[in-house]
Amino acid sequence: MSEPNKTIASPHAHRGQTVTHDSSPAPAAPAKRRTFLGYLALMGPAFVVGAWQFGPGNLTTAVQAGSRYDYTLVWVIAVSTILMIFFTDMSVRLGIATPTSLITSIKDHLGKWVGVLAGFGVFGITLMFSVGNAVGSGLGLSLVFGGSPVLWTVVCTAAVAFVLAFRNVYGIVEKALLVIVALMAVAFVASAVVAQPDWYRSMEGMVPQLPAGSEILIVALVGTNFSINAAFYTSYGIKENRRTRADYRDITLVDTIPGIVAPGIMTALVIMVAAAVLGKTGAEAGTINALASVFAPLAGPVGSMLFALGLSGAAFSSMIANATAGGTMFSDALGRGAKAGSPTARIFTGVILAFGLLITLAFQSSPVGLIVIAQSLTVLIAPMLGVLIVIMANKASLMGSLRNRWWHNLFGAIGLIAIIASSLRLITTLLG
Repeated sequence: MSEPNKTIASPHAHRGQTVTHDSSPAPAAPAKRRTFLGYLALMGPAFVVGAWQFGPGNLTTAVQAGSRYDYTLVWVIAVSTILMIFFTDMSVRLGIATPTSLITSIKDHLGKWVGVLAGFGVFGITLMFSVGNAVGSGLGLSLVFGGSPVLWTVVCTAAVAFVLAFRNVYGIVEKALLVIVALMAVAFVASAVVAQPDWYRSMEGMVPQLPAGSEILIVALVGTNFSINAAFYTSYGIKENRRTRADYRDITLVDTIPGIVAPGIMTALVIMVAAAVLGKTGAEAGTINALASVFAPLAGPVGSMLFALGLSGAAFSSMIANATAGGTMFSDALGRGAKAGSPTARIFTGVILAFGLLITLAFQSSPVGLIVIAQSLTVLIAPMLGVLIVIMANKASLMGSLRNRWWHNLFGAIGLIAIIASSLRLITTLLG
């Protein structure tokens, strides 16, 4: 059981409100003794974030990075993953320390309009992500079973809507995504083993470099791997699971770090496989069929099936997490509930799914290009979300012993510089 909190009046709270505040200097409550199953029970929120990150847009941009620029952009994934861990950790601590949801806390401490703006921003990002998820899920299943990609997109959208109709939405989503992430990891590790990439050259790719013409693709890689909107949502998963200060250290070890590192490793492996196969011929992955051809030379039809299943899994898992998160946080911004199962959250979840489906139906000529553009646009809203996470995590009156330390702020500043620079580069590229 966690130690009791001290309740004091907060100068930032509205009249009549109180804020739970831990004024002790100790870093956290004493760690609990857990069994193996106890540790497994802590896994979830960060893996939901990881599943959201590793969607079809992530997979598509990774294949393009490997096929166009060989191993030279692996460093983008490494840096993005490290920064993502720090922002996810901030969100975890916010989920533990704040007495209310993150957006509601932002309203209380920074002003109602700031919280509403954050909710609208996240909702806009999830709309963009829904396009890539809808496109990728339909195309992936069409490669496996044949038939129209559009028809499979409709089927996948309906399947996700069915999952989200259950009463305990978040709990079901969390368990389903843990299984899907594990299966995807096996598929992509197996693909890398078969491809036999040049491991020495992949290590050279850890040295930052900017190949000519790679700017917009780097922006897309940053937008899909350093996903601040996904990190933002972690605090909601922590609230859903009612984690306490006594859980924090164990959460970091069994959920935050592995949950974020897993999609980073899978993305890096996809770049290596693409570089190993397509890099030899100089071909580019401009279409979904070309993406499937990354695996075809490796193991024939089995290789293509691995890719198609991986693409479908990535799209389906990201579609579930994306719609759930967007609907929940927008509902919270409107003051209509911060739970995935609230009526308003369910309505806006449906809106997100419908938007992805409609845009997919309208733009069928260049699906890969649509995915890359949609994911790149997310970095335009991400700087605001990143600034809010850092500001809230530094509030001593709110966070107590879980407030940011200097190293958290150092990596937070680096992350904000990276995402702002990516946003500026994207703007100049689009205007040029």
